[in-house]
Amino acid sequence: MNSILPTSWIPRPTGLLPSDPTHYRGPAIAGWITTILLVVITARSLVHLFSPDGGAQSIATIDTSVAGGGNIIAIFGQWGASQLLLVGALWILRLRYRGLIPFILFVLLLEPFLRSLSGHLKPLVTLGTAPGAALNWVAVPVVAVTLYLALCTARK
Repeated sequence: MNSILPTSWIPRPTGLLPSDPTHYRGPAIAGWITTILLVVITARSLVHLFSPDGGAQSIATIDTSVAGGGNIIAIFGQWGASQLLLVGALWILRLRYRGLIPFILFVLLLEPFLRSLSGHLKPLVTLGTAPGAALNWVAVPVVAVTLYLALCTARK
């Protein structure tokens, strides 16, 4: 059983892709935070997939009353489906291959940076600040610290 916090604060270089992915050597708190993050991402995916506007206008403040607004809504719905596939795969890793918790966190850390790059290359006009953009300032440091913790050893 792993302790809640690391017993060694030095990250393991092999922790991202361990030789035995069925055994997790990091602290329990990193596993708990990973589970919370996956629940939030699952909820976000379901909103994009099932809400009438895909969350485009109601959440992301994109004006969908313009020409092509239906296409914007459709793309948000499809984005939700893609997010659901990704988070489903991450859930499988979390539940079956616990040793890959650091890899899951690495993927979750990389995702906002890739979205930011996409937003820079293809800017999106919104009527306000979307929660995803605003929450990245909190989520990225939380995921980065959790990844660091997950790479540290925590054996009792």
